[in-house]
Amino acid sequence: MSTGTFTLPLGDLHASLADPLLDAMTFLNEVTERYPHALSFAPGRPHEGFFEPEDVHAYLDTYLTHLAERGLSGSAVRTALFQYGPTKGIVADLVARTLANDEGVDADPAALVLTVGAQEGMLLVLRALCATPEDVLLVSSPCYVGVTGAARLLDLATVPVPEGPDGGPDPAAVRAAARAVRAAGRRPRALYVVPDFANPSGTSMPLRARSGLLAVAAEEGLLVIEDNPYGFFSREERGRPTLKALDRRHQVVHLGSFAKTCFPGARLGYVLADQPVLAPDGRTTLLADELAKLKSMTTVNTPALSQAVIGGMLLHHGCRLRAANAPARAHYAANLAVLLRELERHFPAAERARLGVSWNEPEGGFFAVLEVPFTADEAAMERCARDHGVLWTPMGPFYPAGGGERRLRLSISALSARQIEAGVARLADFVRAAAP
Repeated sequence: MSTGTFTLPLGDLHASLADPLLDAMTFLNEVTERYPHALSFAPGRPHEGFFEPEDVHAYLDTYLTHLAERGLSGSAVRTALFQYGPTKGIVADLVARTLANDEGVDADPAALVLTVGAQEGMLLVLRALCATPEDVLLVSSPCYVGVTGAARLLDLATVPVPEGPDGGPDPAAVRAAARAVRAAGRRPRALYVVPDFANPSGTSMPLRARSGLLAVAAEEGLLVIEDNPYGFFSREERGRPTLKALDRRHQVVHLGSFAKTCFPGARLGYVLADQPVLAPDGRTTLLADELAKLKSMTTVNTPALSQAVIGGMLLHHGCRLRAANAPARAHYAANLAVLLRELERHFPAAERARLGVSWNEPEGGFFAVLEVPFTADEAAMERCARDHGVLWTPMGPFYPAGGGERRLRLSISALSARQIEAGVARLADFVRAAAP
C-alpha cells in the first residue's frame, strides 16, 4: 500500500478539465495581473463610475420598506432576508413588471427562476434539455464561451451556425444545420443566440432575421435560448424587440442578467421559461418548475440578500431599467464611437489595405472585432501587453469548430475615452510591428 500523496491523474477526471476552452479566462486573468499597468480592452465588465457603495444600503432599505408595505410582519421580513427562500426566488413579481415595462413581455412570475447569474441559468436550461447523448445544441459562431463551456461540462454536443452577413445566425443556415444533425441520427434540441450586440462579435440581428429565425425554429422543432445582457446599450435610443417579445409559440427560453444593467457583484440573473411540460400522467407544469428542481440540487436557492438589493433597485426606478440605464447607454455609445474613430485615424484606408486590417462597426454594446495580419493568440496578446502596454482578447476560443485565428476582440465598457485613445495608439504600433 502506497503511503505517498494521493494523486489524481487528469485523465481520470472529467474530460472538460483538459479542454483549453476552460483555460481561456484563467489565462486572461493571469496575464492581466502580470501587466497591471497595461490598458485593457479585454474585460466585458461595466464601467465602475456608475456604482456607489452607499446605493447598496439604500436599495436594500427600499426593498425592506416594500415588504413592510405589503403587510409582512417584522418576523416575516427577517425570515425572507436571512433564511433559505423559495428556490424560484423572491423578486419574480418585480422582474415580471420590469420585463413588461422595458421589453413589452407579458411574463407570468411563476414562469421565472431567479439564478446565480445568467451562467447558472444556462447550465440549468442545458441540463434540462439534454435528455440523451444524441441531443445537440446549435450555437451561433462565434459564440460566447460561457455556453460552449457549460455544454462541455454536461457532455452536450454543440454544432456551430455561422453568423449571417448582417449579424446573428442566418435563418437558412440554422435550418441547414438542424437538418444535417437530424440526418446524422441525432436530435437538434435548441439554438443559443445573443441577438443584440453579441459577445464576442458585437453584431445584432435585423428585425426580419429575428422573425425568420423564429419561423425556422418552429419548422425544425427547436427551442431558442435567447441571452440578452446587452440589449439596452444601443447606440440609438430605441432598440429592437427581443426574440421573447416576438415569441407567440412559447418557443423562446429567455436568459436575463442584472450584471450589466444593475451591477455584476450581485450575481443575479433569471430564466423566463414559460414552456408547458406534459408529464406521462397528464399533469402539466412549466419548464420553470422543472428548472427549479435542478436548481434545488445545485445552488438550492439564490441569495436573498442579492435579490433584495436588486429588487430595491428595480423599485427605486419604477421597474424601468431601460430608462435607468440611459446614462450608461450614452457612455458606452460614446466609447464605441471613440474606438471606431481612433481605429480609422490610426489605420487610414491605404494602410488598412496594405496591412490587411479591418474591423466591424457594431450598433451598440461593449465589443468590436479587429481583423489583423498575424495569429492573434495568447502568445501574441502577452507580447502586446509586455512590449506595448495594451491587452485584448483572442477570438479563437469563441469559434467552436475552429477559426478566428486572426481576429481579436476589443471591449470599450471599462475604459474612459482618453484610455481608449491611448490604447488604440499602442495597439496600432503592435499591429504594425507584428505584421509580416
